[in-house]
Amino acid sequence: MQVARRHPAAPQQAERSPGSAVLDDERSARLRRLGSRLFPHRRELSTDPAPARSRRSEAPTMEVMRHAITIPEARALLRSRQDLFVGGMSDRVISRAVATGILHRVRRGWFVPRAEWENLWSEGRHLVHIVAVFRDARGSNAVFAGLSAAVLHGLPLYRLSPTRVELLVANPHHIHSSPDVLRREGVLPDSDTTLIEGMRVTSMERTVADVLRTTSLEAAVAIADASLRRVAVRRNTQNDDLADAWRERMTGQLHAVRGQRGVHQASWVLCFADGRAQLPGESVSRVQFHRLGMRNLGLQVRVPAPRGGSYWLDFDLKDFNAFGEFDGERKYTDEELRSDRSIQKVILDEKYREDWIRGTTGRPLYRWGDKHIDSADTLGHRLRAFGLALPL
Repeated sequence: MQVARRHPAAPQQAERSPGSAVLDDERSARLRRLGSRLFPHRRELSTDPAPARSRRSEAPTMEVMRHAITIPEARALLRSRQDLFVGGMSDRVISRAVATGILHRVRRGWFVPRAEWENLWSEGRHLVHIVAVFRDARGSNAVFAGLSAAVLHGLPLYRLSPTRVELLVANPHHIHSSPDVLRREGVLPDSDTTLIEGMRVTSMERTVADVLRTTSLEAAVAIADASLRRVAVRRNTQNDDLADAWRERMTGQLHAVRGQRGVHQASWVLCFADGRAQLPGESVSRVQFHRLGMRNLGLQVRVPAPRGGSYWLDFDLKDFNAFGEFDGERKYTDEELRSDRSIQKVILDEKYREDWIRGTTGRPLYRWGDKHIDSADTLGHRLRAFGLALPL
């Protein structure tokens, strides 16, 4: 006789009493009221836990409307534990707000709304972290350096997410790093430092020289292009004299650290830099083109637009009689780059623009995105799929 196997009953969730549900609702309402009072200029704070992301998810979806922030905006976002106490939040309430995803703990004693944190690019998150460290270190003579200085200067971090704020400290007896702050000994001449919103920072040129030596080649080119663009590019045209002067100053910075790790890479990047690259994705596309052997390129190519205007294209692929565009996700998700236009309006504008360019020039326009510039191989595969006979 066959005996049926008994399977253990699935555990049942304990039923919640109506009273506990009401209590949770009251707690949520209280947190919501406190959040609205403490962050009056921010969007309403949700008291629902932040949804867990699927393990299969890759890049952020286009629903994430990320944006850049300024130093004053970073200051306005931050709240100290004391601020929250004064606003009526006890330690227990603060812990609950962090646990449920209402608040994000930037570092010990400093918080921002979780929803705001999620909507910031890597540069914005690090900027908030920098401001929190600065507020804790008032009276210190430390100088923000490295990637932290790059963020304060408004330079891009291509696929970099720093977890530690970098500081240079003159007194070796006060060099004590922590999990979120990296302190190094360093004495700089006054010409290598500047003040930004009251914070002592390595100068733009010293900052660029430092990060070109210590980051990936792709991130280094993006930073060099952005720095050069500030000093030598006007209306999408690069002034060669200003660019040469910038390279001369940067070479002087590297000469001062000759023999140190990364100087060879930094020197190559200085020669390769081109301020006409408007976004990090364009800079990295140039790196991958170079690796693919594609050297005959034009940057920021003008095509006459309707009613006497101008359309500017990222690349002229001269060997293929075609145009190329880096079509990054940030163009659609960054509120500042969209200039208050909806995503639908941006997409329609891009379509009309591309139709005009194709129709008036008789040349194809090829596009690629963030995932296609991971390596020269991925970009090459994309372009070969369009029929381009790239160098082997």
